[in-house]
Amino acid sequence: MAAAAAGILPWNKILGSPKNDTRTYKGGLVVSTWIHGLEANDAAWEVISKGGTAVDGAEMGVRVVEADPEGQSVGIGGLPDRDGNVTLDACIMDHTGNAGSVCFLQNILHPISVARKVMDDTPHVMLAGEGAKQFAIANGFETVDLLTPKSREAWENWKKESQYKPIINIENHDTIGLIAMDLGGNLSGSCTTSGLGFKMHGRVGDSPIIGAGLFVDNEIGAATATGLGELVLKTLGSFLIVELMRQGRTPQEACEEAIRRIVKRNDVKDMQVGYLAVSKNGEIGAYAIHKGFNYAVHKNGKNILIDAPSLLQ
Repeated sequence: MAAAAAGILPWNKILGSPKNDTRTYKGGLVVSTWIHGLEANDAAWEVISKGGTAVDGAEMGVRVVEADPEGQSVGIGGLPDRDGNVTLDACIMDHTGNAGSVCFLQNILHPISVARKVMDDTPHVMLAGEGAKQFAIANGFETVDLLTPKSREAWENWKKESQYKPIINIENHDTIGLIAMDLGGNLSGSCTTSGLGFKMHGRVGDSPIIGAGLFVDNEIGAATATGLGELVLKTLGSFLIVELMRQGRTPQEACEEAIRRIVKRNDVKDMQVGYLAVSKNGEIGAYAIHKGFNYAVHKNGKNILIDAPSLLQ
């Protein structure tokens, strides 16, 4: 976490590529959402810097966050649903367009690795609930209790009023989305979360949905989302951003348009969504509805945290 000492930088200080530069960037990079992205980036870069693939980096990066019991929005320690169950969602997508996903998965520490197994070893894209759990166990994943004392206490306190309020909270960094580019210029991505705290039992957000929480097109770029999943699902935000880049928009312009489409149709006073995107030439874009969204960038030998611009101040 030494990189965090540098502090959060303004979004426009990041070194991108000139607009309309269509060359493939070959320096390798990793970007991910929120401050826990710094640790994820380091783990992903450890793989990529040694010649590893982007998809291996994308998987290994977010595993660090999934295994951190102090975080209450990803993996072990995630806030439970209203019935006290921690349910996990994750997806992964590689440079060939192959993808794997799990949703409503319980008692498995690393949903991203189960999603990778779905991608690599089955003809399917998504497995859900008990079926996903059975698949994980059959492939050697151990069952664990994901509800930590800290999150159990939060749930017990919530039950006193049992109010469902999926409002924005920049201190509760839901989801980690990560995009990696390896030294060959190939893109892959991952996205993993425990979802909204105290959600209805069975609720699934955007994070495991290809085209919503994550989308990768190795010819164009990649995008990932964080925030209130229902808003992302209704607009397939990550797919939209990549398609806008295909039409000539920069990653920044594409992220801004995706946010505008959400705001145009919804009352977003208490709702947050943030997007993060990378083009094939290594240019980075990020944008959110409200200020407070930040993201980590590992590029050119530096791992830094950057404040994203927002539509509403």
